[in-house]
Amino acid sequence: MKRTASLLLLMIVASSLFAQKKVLDITSFGAVGDSITYNTAAIQKAIDSASAAGGGQVLIPPGKFVTGVIQLRSGVELHVSANAVLLGSTKRSDYGTVRASALIVADKQHHISITGTGTIDGRGREVVQDVDRMLKEGTLQDPQWQTVNPWGQLRSAEFNRPHLLTFKNCDQVSIKGVLFKDAACWVQTYRECTNLVIDSIRVQSTAYYNNDGIDIDDCRNVKVTRCNVNADDDGICLKSGNPDTFCENIEISDCVVRSSASALKFGTASHGGFKQVRINNIKIYDTYRSAIALESVDGGILEDVTIENIRATNTGNAIFIRLGHRKTTAPVGKVRNIKIANVQVEVPAGKPDKGYEMEGPVVNYPHNVFPASITGLPGHPVENVSLENITVTYEGGGSKEVAFFALDSLHQVPEKAGDYPEFSMFGELPCWGLYVRHASGIQLRNVKMQYKKNDFRPAMIFDDVQQLQAEGLHIPTASSTPVIVLKDVKMPRLTGLQVPFGIPKAIMIWKQ
Repeated sequence: MKRTASLLLLMIVASSLFAQKKVLDITSFGAVGDSITYNTAAIQKAIDSASAAGGGQVLIPPGKFVTGVIQLRSGVELHVSANAVLLGSTKRSDYGTVRASALIVADKQHHISITGTGTIDGRGREVVQDVDRMLKEGTLQDPQWQTVNPWGQLRSAEFNRPHLLTFKNCDQVSIKGVLFKDAACWVQTYRECTNLVIDSIRVQSTAYYNNDGIDIDDCRNVKVTRCNVNADDDGICLKSGNPDTFCENIEISDCVVRSSASALKFGTASHGGFKQVRINNIKIYDTYRSAIALESVDGGILEDVTIENIRATNTGNAIFIRLGHRKTTAPVGKVRNIKIANVQVEVPAGKPDKGYEMEGPVVNYPHNVFPASITGLPGHPVENVSLENITVTYEGGGSKEVAFFALDSLHQVPEKAGDYPEFSMFGELPCWGLYVRHASGIQLRNVKMQYKKNDFRPAMIFDDVQQLQAEGLHIPTASSTPVIVLKDVKMPRLTGLQVPFGIPKAIMIWKQ
């Protein structure tokens, strides 16, 4: 009798689990995958039905299904099967009248997922063409349109171009396997979501400007693994738009990134901040700006960050760490407790993303190759940064005929506290390898800086730095002295220095 009751219980549980995984094929709701028929209503009906039934899988079968904005509901898995393509509408009017909605949205939903090996294609080029058409006709408003930006580019505002996906205030989110293709703006944004998993997705989105690959904004408990990102703007980007919360407890690992901006970036939005972030085993290539960019410029706290095992080739800058003060209504933030280890970067003299569809903006003044940098502000140092087992190989070739900054003019390097943060923001810098200013607790262990062609500048400059420790610093290719400049550096400790010249000759120490 007991055995019969147990068997009955198992059957009930199995039946319940089967019911939870009910599959709703969108073609059963009238969807047609002919790349012409609009299927927004059919797809939304399938999603609503699955959610109302307590959850289930909404299946996008093989075919090309055109859709406008769809809303994902709690308990629903949107499964984009192999050889299935979800095509975003190319009509700007299908995304709203004022601000453009994302193609797929969710707000305050839970236990939602997008899975499969199919494609979600925003058809960004065609959408932008329609945006421009409406702007010319006057049927769409955009104060930015036809205003040339500082890089000489002409483009419509971000709010007029739809993202592929925007999830807000959602819990238990899973995104796996799919290909996100050609957004007209940011590809995917997760804002104030919790328990988020992004695994094995592919991003191929170079259709237009502002094409961030993955944006994680003030989210908690996040894992991003085994993703391949090729994006016109930042590759994998953490943001903080809310001053009352953080990006917190984030893990990013085993990814490949190509970007016409920065590959791994914290910011630019940095109002609340970033805490407890671990990044491991990332391959980066053909990236215009920085391989690693950590920025707090809006009053946020950036702390407890570990980045390890990074291999970057053909990348415009190795490491950029910046504490600024763009948001003047807030106090200056904090950048502290950062460890970057086991990193190899190759920095060319030319433009790393040259030839890509949408290149990063050209720096419009003569300059030599830019060094890595760690910069705070007077009275607000970047604190406790450890660089360990780092090798950066520069193309070199620095020339006084291109640009020259005298060592007795270090005080003239501009602060630019409120400027947009990027590795070229200070203009020509007076060193080729590593520039550190307004910092405390800087530790360098087994750091190697080298170039392929001679550069007349010192390899490293430390300006207004307290508690500098360097052990096993290796600069094998320096061709002139000084190799290292210490200006207003308190309590320096350099051991195991390897340079082509004698130590006294290689180091310049002076005060303002």
